[in-house]
Amino acid sequence: MRMITAIIRPHKYEELRDALVAIGIEGITVTQVQGFGRQRGHSEIYRGAEYQVMEVPKVRIDVAVSAELVEKAVREIERAASTGKTGDGKIFVQPLEQVVRIRTGETNETALS
Repeated sequence: MRMITAIIRPHKYEELRDALVAIGIEGITVTQVQGFGRQRGHSEIYRGAEYQVMEVPKVRIDVAVSAELVEKAVREIERAASTGKTGDGKIFVQPLEQVVRIRTGETNETALS
């Protein structure tokens, strides 16, 4: 099992969600976050004064998947989230030691479905 975390542009979220559901992923966690990488923020004008905004709004998606779905999920995230421009985001894949469904006590692979 793996935990896939993707940081993407907010306007790409719906396309990404639909792509993950289409390959059989049954649950995701979504968080609105802010940060910066190579994109390094942007300038905004407020009441006639220009100022730098270092943190850029992004969406963080966390998905727990079985080992068989990892490569397919990563490919779909890349495809759905890409614009080809700086600031498209990152994908992190980490090992997942244990999953427990609280309601039933099911563990690991059975808790993912």
